[in-house]
Amino acid sequence: MERKKPNCKFMFEIFLVFFRISPMTFGGGFAMIPIMEDKMVNNKKWLSRENLVDIFAVSQSLPGAIAVNSATFVGYQIGGVLGALSAMLGIVLPTFGIIILLAALLGSFQHNLHVQAALQGIRPVVVALIASAAYKMSKVSIVDKTCLAICAVCILALLLFKSLNLILVIFLGAIFGIVIAKAKEIQNLHVSQKKASGEEL
Repeated sequence: MERKKPNCKFMFEIFLVFFRISPMTFGGGFAMIPIMEDKMVNNKKWLSRENLVDIFAVSQSLPGAIAVNSATFVGYQIGGVLGALSAMLGIVLPTFGIIILLAALLGSFQHNLHVQAALQGIRPVVVALIASAAYKMSKVSIVDKTCLAICAVCILALLLFKSLNLILVIFLGAIFGIVIAKAKEIQNLHVSQKKASGEEL
Protein backbone atom coordinates (compact mmCIF):
# COMPACT_ATOMS: atom_id res chain seq x y z
CA MET A 1 0.00 0.00 0.00
CA GLU A 2 1.22 3.48 -0.85
CA ARG A 3 1.68 5.62 2.25
CA LYS A 4 -0.38 8.81 2.17
CA LYS A 5 1.22 12.21 2.63
CA PRO A 6 0.87 13.43 6.23
CA ASN A 7 -1.80 16.09 6.70
CA CYS A 8 -3.94 17.16 9.64
CA LYS A 9 -7.15 15.72 8.19
CA PHE A 10 -5.66 12.28 7.58
CA MET A 11 -3.92 12.21 10.99
CA PHE A 12 -7.22 13.07 12.67
CA GLU A 13 -8.94 10.32 10.68
CA ILE A 14 -6.37 7.78 11.93
CA PHE A 15 -6.81 9.06 15.49
CA LEU A 16 -10.61 8.86 15.22
CA VAL A 17 -10.62 5.31 13.84
CA PHE A 18 -8.49 4.00 16.71
CA PHE A 19 -10.36 6.17 19.24
CA ARG A 20 -13.53 4.32 18.20
CA ILE A 21 -11.86 0.89 18.19
CA SER A 22 -10.33 1.25 21.65
CA PRO A 23 -13.49 1.07 23.84
CA MET A 24 -14.65 -2.06 21.95
CA THR A 25 -11.56 -4.16 22.75
CA PHE A 26 -12.93 -6.09 25.74
CA GLY A 27 -10.57 -8.89 26.72
CA GLY A 28 -7.32 -7.31 25.56
CA GLY A 29 -5.53 -6.72 22.29
CA PHE A 30 -6.53 -9.99 20.63
CA ALA A 31 -10.18 -8.95 20.75
CA MET A 32 -9.38 -5.97 18.54
CA ILE A 33 -8.13 -8.16 15.66
CA PRO A 34 -11.52 -8.71 13.97
CA ILE A 35 -12.53 -5.09 14.61
CA MET A 36 -9.28 -3.73 13.20
CA GLU A 37 -9.54 -6.04 10.21
CA ASP A 38 -13.03 -4.78 9.46
CA LYS A 39 -11.95 -1.12 9.73
CA MET A 40 -8.47 -1.25 8.16
CA VAL A 41 -8.96 -3.90 5.46
CA ASN A 42 -12.64 -3.86 4.53
CA ASN A 43 -13.78 -0.29 5.18
CA LYS A 44 -10.77 2.01 4.83
CA LYS A 45 -8.70 -0.19 2.49
CA TRP A 46 -5.57 1.05 4.25
CA LEU A 47 -3.97 -2.40 4.52
CA SER A 48 -4.25 -5.85 3.02
CA ARG A 49 -5.21 -8.79 5.24
CA GLU A 50 -1.69 -10.19 4.79
CA ASN A 51 -0.15 -6.92 6.02
CA LEU A 52 -2.40 -6.89 9.06
CA VAL A 53 -1.52 -10.49 9.97
CA ASP A 54 2.20 -9.65 9.71
CA ILE A 55 1.68 -6.60 11.93
CA PHE A 56 -0.05 -8.64 14.64
CA ALA A 57 2.70 -11.28 14.45
CA VAL A 58 5.43 -8.68 14.93
CA SER A 59 3.46 -6.79 17.61
CA GLN A 60 2.96 -10.00 19.61
CA SER A 61 6.68 -10.76 19.52
CA LEU A 62 7.61 -7.33 20.94
CA PRO A 63 7.35 -6.22 24.57
CA GLY A 64 4.32 -4.17 25.53
CA ALA A 65 0.57 -4.37 25.01
CA ILE A 66 -0.36 -5.89 21.66
CA ALA A 67 -3.18 -3.33 21.17
CA VAL A 68 -0.81 -0.36 21.52
CA ASN A 69 1.95 -2.06 19.50
CA SER A 70 -0.42 -2.98 16.68
CA ALA A 71 -2.06 0.44 16.54
CA THR A 72 1.31 2.18 16.46
CA PHE A 73 2.61 -0.18 13.78
CA VAL A 74 -0.50 0.28 11.60
CA GLY A 75 -0.36 4.04 12.07
CA TYR A 76 3.26 4.10 10.94
CA GLN A 77 2.51 1.90 7.93
CA ILE A 78 -0.20 4.23 6.64
CA GLY A 79 0.97 7.63 7.90
CA GLY A 80 4.60 7.53 9.00
CA VAL A 81 5.71 8.81 12.40
CA LEU A 82 2.76 11.20 12.74
CA GLY A 83 0.41 8.37 11.83
CA ALA A 84 1.98 6.18 14.52
CA LEU A 85 1.53 8.91 17.14
CA SER A 86 -2.07 9.54 16.06
CA ALA A 87 -2.94 5.84 16.22
CA MET A 88 -1.21 5.38 19.58
CA LEU A 89 -3.06 8.33 21.14
CA GLY A 90 -6.33 7.13 19.66
CA ILE A 91 -6.00 3.63 21.11
CA VAL A 92 -4.69 4.75 24.53
CA LEU A 93 -6.81 7.78 25.49
CA PRO A 94 -10.28 6.16 25.69
CA THR A 95 -9.12 3.18 27.76
CA PHE A 96 -7.00 5.46 29.96
CA GLY A 97 -10.06 7.59 30.72
CA ILE A 98 -12.29 4.55 31.29
CA ILE A 99 -9.73 2.93 33.65
CA ILE A 100 -9.39 6.13 35.70
CA LEU A 101 -13.18 6.37 36.00
CA LEU A 102 -13.60 2.69 36.90
CA ALA A 103 -10.78 2.84 39.45
CA ALA A 104 -12.52 5.75 41.15
CA LEU A 105 -15.85 3.89 41.24
CA LEU A 106 -14.56 0.36 41.82
CA GLY A 107 -15.27 0.24 45.53
CA SER A 108 -18.95 1.01 45.05
CA PHE A 109 -19.90 -1.53 42.39
CA GLN A 110 -17.30 -4.35 42.32
CA HIS A 111 -19.64 -6.64 44.31
CA ASN A 112 -22.79 -5.61 42.45
CA LEU A 113 -24.63 -8.70 41.17
CA HIS A 114 -25.69 -7.03 37.93
CA VAL A 115 -22.11 -5.98 37.14
CA GLN A 116 -20.78 -9.48 37.87
CA ALA A 117 -23.52 -11.01 35.71
CA ALA A 118 -22.69 -8.64 32.84
CA LEU A 119 -19.00 -9.54 33.03
CA GLN A 120 -19.87 -13.25 32.98
CA GLY A 121 -21.75 -12.64 29.74
CA ILE A 122 -18.92 -10.62 28.21
CA ARG A 123 -16.19 -13.23 28.83
CA PRO A 124 -17.56 -15.88 26.42
CA VAL A 125 -18.05 -13.17 23.78
CA VAL A 126 -14.36 -12.26 24.10
CA VAL A 127 -13.42 -15.92 23.52
CA ALA A 128 -15.64 -15.94 20.42
CA LEU A 129 -13.97 -12.76 19.11
CA ILE A 130 -10.50 -14.24 19.57
CA ALA A 131 -11.57 -17.54 17.95
CA SER A 132 -13.04 -15.64 15.00
CA ALA A 133 -9.83 -13.63 14.60
CA ALA A 134 -7.72 -16.79 14.78
CA TYR A 135 -9.83 -18.45 12.09
CA LYS A 136 -9.56 -15.44 9.76
CA MET A 137 -5.81 -15.14 10.33
CA SER A 138 -5.35 -18.86 9.66
CA LYS A 139 -6.66 -18.40 6.10
CA VAL A 140 -3.72 -16.12 5.37
CA SER A 141 -1.07 -17.62 7.66
CA ILE A 142 -1.59 -21.37 7.12
CA VAL A 143 -0.92 -21.64 3.40
CA ASP A 144 0.36 -25.22 3.20
CA LYS A 145 0.83 -28.43 5.21
CA THR A 146 4.16 -27.22 6.64
CA CYS A 147 2.55 -24.12 8.12
CA LEU A 148 -0.28 -26.27 9.49
CA ALA A 149 2.26 -28.60 11.14
CA ILE A 150 4.14 -25.67 12.73
CA CYS A 151 0.85 -24.24 14.01
CA ALA A 152 -0.24 -27.60 15.47
CA VAL A 153 3.12 -28.19 17.18
CA CYS A 154 3.09 -24.70 18.71
CA ILE A 155 -0.48 -25.10 20.02
CA LEU A 156 0.36 -28.47 21.60
CA ALA A 157 3.57 -27.10 23.12
CA LEU A 158 1.76 -24.09 24.63
CA LEU A 159 -1.04 -26.28 26.01
CA LEU A 160 1.21 -29.00 27.41
CA PHE A 161 4.00 -26.79 28.77
CA LYS A 162 2.31 -23.85 30.49
CA SER A 163 5.66 -22.44 31.65
CA LEU A 164 6.97 -22.34 28.08
CA ASN A 165 8.41 -18.95 27.17
CA LEU A 166 6.36 -17.30 24.42
CA ILE A 167 9.41 -15.49 23.07
CA LEU A 168 11.11 -18.86 22.59
CA VAL A 169 8.10 -20.20 20.64
CA ILE A 170 8.04 -17.14 18.38
CA PHE A 171 11.82 -17.33 17.87
CA LEU A 172 11.66 -21.04 16.98
CA GLY A 173 8.81 -20.33 14.57
CA ALA A 174 10.95 -17.71 12.83
CA ILE A 175 13.88 -20.13 12.62
CA PHE A 176 11.67 -22.88 11.17
CA GLY A 177 10.29 -20.39 8.64
CA ILE A 178 13.77 -19.39 7.49
CA VAL A 179 14.94 -23.01 7.27
CA ILE A 180 11.85 -24.10 5.31
CA ALA A 181 12.09 -21.14 2.92
CA LYS A 182 15.79 -21.93 2.31
CA ALA A 183 15.02 -25.61 1.71
CA LYS A 184 12.30 -24.70 -0.81
CA GLU A 185 14.69 -22.30 -2.53
CA ILE A 186 17.34 -25.04 -2.88
CA GLN A 187 14.72 -27.53 -4.10
CA ASN A 188 13.42 -25.10 -6.73
CA LEU A 189 17.00 -24.43 -7.83
CA HIS A 190 17.63 -28.17 -8.32
CA VAL A 191 14.39 -28.51 -10.29
CA SER A 192 15.35 -25.57 -12.50
CA GLN A 193 18.82 -27.04 -13.09
CA LYS A 194 17.33 -30.43 -14.03
CA LYS A 195 14.92 -28.79 -16.45
CA ALA A 196 17.74 -26.75 -17.97
CA SER A 197 19.95 -29.84 -18.39
CA GLY A 198 17.02 -31.74 -19.91
CA GLU A 199 16.40 -28.98 -22.45
CA GLU A 200 20.08 -28.95 -23.42
CA LEU A 201 19.94 -32.68 -24.10
